[in-house]
Parts: sequence; structure tokens; C-alpha cells
Amino acid sequence: MSNSLPFPNLSPQPGPVAVGRRGMLQRCGMGMGAVAFADLLKQHAHASETGRSLNPMAAASAPMPSKVRHVIHLFMNGGPSHVDTFDYKPELQRRGGEMLDGGNLKTERPTGALYPSPFRFRRHGECGLHVSELFEKTAQHADKLCVIRSMHANVPNHEPSLLLMNCGEARLVRPSLGSWLTWGLGTENENLPGFVAMCPGGYPIQESQNWQSGFLPGIFQGTYVDTQNSEPEKLIENVRNDRVSPGEQALQMRLLRMLNQNHRQLRQGDDQLEARIQSAELAFRMQTEATDAFDVSREPEHIRKMYGDGVQARQILIARRLVERGVRFVQVWHGQGQPWDNHDDIEVNHRRLARQCDQAIAALLTDLEQRGLLEETLVMWGGEFGRTPVVELPRKGANAGKINGRDHNHWGFTMWLAGGGVRGGYTHGATDEFGFRAVDQKVHVHDLHATLLKLIGFDHEKFTYRYAGRDFRLTDVHGQIIDELIA
Repeated sequence: MSNSLPFPNLSPQPGPVAVGRRGMLQRCGMGMGAVAFADLLKQHAHASETGRSLNPMAAASAPMPSKVRHVIHLFMNGGPSHVDTFDYKPELQRRGGEMLDGGNLKTERPTGALYPSPFRFRRHGECGLHVSELFEKTAQHADKLCVIRSMHANVPNHEPSLLLMNCGEARLVRPSLGSWLTWGLGTENENLPGFVAMCPGGYPIQESQNWQSGFLPGIFQGTYVDTQNSEPEKLIENVRNDRVSPGEQALQMRLLRMLNQNHRQLRQGDDQLEARIQSAELAFRMQTEATDAFDVSREPEHIRKMYGDGVQARQILIARRLVERGVRFVQVWHGQGQPWDNHDDIEVNHRRLARQCDQAIAALLTDLEQRGLLEETLVMWGGEFGRTPVVELPRKGANAGKINGRDHNHWGFTMWLAGGGVRGGYTHGATDEFGFRAVDQKVHVHDLHATLLKLIGFDHEKFTYRYAGRDFRLTDVHGQIIDELIA
């Protein structure tokens, strides 16, 4: 879009200018001007390092070789049970009903005897991966999956575990993984957000903190989309202006850009102001691109049938359409409202939840491969933790007095990766014989993040952002790269 303006004499006229306290400090001594100039130099340095212009969302290259250009994070909200999905435990099946030595396992609530999985497992692919009947269609891609059976986190509570998985920090405000990646790589389509978080029916626990930009500029925060709606105009609020024609809007945006530029010149280094300006211009550009990207009716019928029906199928198909159009990071939430947090009726609820997404996940992997996108797209599946191999005992407000569910388990759980340079057909690590605690080749969430960053082309120890006098990174002062996960 041209920056030329059809409006005459719109530049500020000379005359008395009121100077506030902040402005006085900026214009006078005390080194404040030098501070602002240093920040500007930092922006130029970052632009030079990443190969981008001063446009913060311009596409950039990672510093290390990598084929990965996009990430799709399939987030199973609430904590799916690993011993009922991807971590087969014959001993758990054999000794169901027995009490473990020592009695109650240390987790959030009182637990009882070993509870065998109500689901059948069988081997799949040349690698012989054990997968339960819940994910029979996904299991058809067993030789593409890199299954991590030795994940562990810090605590058995949703709120800190969600933030740890998404932001690398359980308590303090930190940028999310998607925000880090869009800060480092920008976006390949300036008419769409670089980071999209799709969650049907409202926010999950911890709400927008799960896709926050933290201390990074606000333009890198995830854009929330309520995929409960199917019409593009309802999916993205105010995406279309029915009162003003596109030509009139273009003129308005040119005027607004000029006013913003004048306003910005007096407030150098104001990240919040810059984020608002960028967001306003992105919203204008999205009017045509977004309505197309989110409209799955434009897909051929055989593709829509391949993904299946329902909200989950639709939003997983949208995820493919977004990465195909250059969106850098897409997070797909599953389980909002009726999460994988099954303290009771785990057989009924896990079967219902898996039925909603299994076909679509399998279709996504097939679709990405057929389009040549799987090698450049890293797909990640999992929740914030797993569930216990023992039954949860009845407790007021927890499981309605039933004894057929599992409690939270951060000591050991499963996640899997596919595409994007990972080692397909490989199973890493193990939990104990019952599936309670990671015991072999343990992988902490920080280790997972360090490995993901390497797959995408970043050294997690050098990929930092200076804030409040300190260089911060996604992995904080932790994280070991798990080379065995990389092809």
C-alpha cells in the first residue's frame, strides 16, 4: 500500500507545544535521549541479525540450519491419560486392583488401587508402536511419530503446569513459545497474524496468559479465535466493516498511519504504542485474507470428509490452511468446557474426546505430507501433564463419588512430535512398570523446549531478549537438548 496521502496540509503546524514531565526529561540532559537512541540501535541490530527490516513481523531466517517454518501445537487441555493412549503397561493390566507398596501415591488427591486401562492396545507400523484403540487412526502414522514417554513437569496442578508448558515458567509473566518464535522468525504472510490460538467456546484456564507475549512487544501475542463459530465473520470479531467501503477504509488507514507516525516520533521506543499501531494495520489487512483462510467450505469435499465433522475437525483443518498461508505458530486447543481432566468416568469421557479429534489428527498428518508441508511443519501433541495409573478415591467436589477415574500426574506422561526434522518411528524414554513416574531418559518441559528451538533453528541458550537488565530466554537457566529426538 502506498504511503502517499491525498490530504493537503495535514502535517502539524508550528506553534506552542505543551511538554509534559516525560517529554521534558527526554529533551533535556540526564542521558534519556541516549537511552532512547540505544534502544533504537538495538532494534537495528536485531533487524540486522535476523535479516528483517524494522517491521517487527517481517519474515526472518533462523540462525542455524532448519527446515521448520511452522509449528502446529495440538493441546489436549486438562491432561490426557498416557496409560490409556500411548504408554502401554502390561503390568498395570495384570495387577489391576492391587495396592502399591506404600499406599497412596504422592499427587494432588487421595488415590487407591491400580486401575487397569479399559482400552485395548495393539502394535502399529514397522516400529511396532503400542497405541490404544482411542487413537487408531492417528496410529496409522506410527512410523512418523516421535513419542516421548518420559515427560515430567513440576507440580500436579493445571494453572502452573499450563504456563510451564506454554511459557516455560509456572508463576511469573513470560512470553509463550509462539510469541518467542514469531519474535525470532516473523511471519510469512503480513495479512494474517503470525501466531493464532484457536480455542472453541471461550478461554481455557489461565486464559490469554497461555499465548501471552509477556515482556516481548505486544504484536507477538497470539491472536485468539473462538472456533465454536463456523462463519468467518463470527470467528474473528469485527473482521469486516459493513458501514465503510474498502476504498474509504484505505483512505482512513493512510490518514491514521500518518497521524501514528507523527505520534510515534515523539515517543520513541514505546512498545505498547507500536503494538497497537501494528495491530490496527493488521486488522485492516486481514479483512480479505482471514475470511478466506478460516472458511473451510472452500476446501474440496473429499478433504473435508477426510478430516471429519465437528468443531475439532474444522479447527484442525483450519490449522493446515493457516500454515499453508504462512502463519508461523498455530495452537489448537481441545477439551475446553469438557476437558481431558477425567477424575471420573475416564472410559466414557476419554473415548468421547478421542473420537472428536483422532480422525482429524490423522488427516492433518496425511494432508501435510501430501502437500509437501510435513517436513517444514513441526506437529506437537500432548497436554500439561498425564494421569495416575491408580484410581482416584472419592472426594467432595472432585469425582462425584465415583471410583473410575484418574488424578493429575506430573511425575511421568507422554507427548509426541511429528514432521519438522524429528525422528519418526522412535519411542524415547519410559515410565516405571505401572506408568506413574518417568524413570528412563527423562525429559523435562524445559528440555522439550530446548529441543524444539533447535529443530526450528535456534540455540536456546543464545535466543534471548533483554528485559529489566537481564537476558531472558524460553528455558530460563534450564534445558538440555535431547538429540535422540532429532532425525
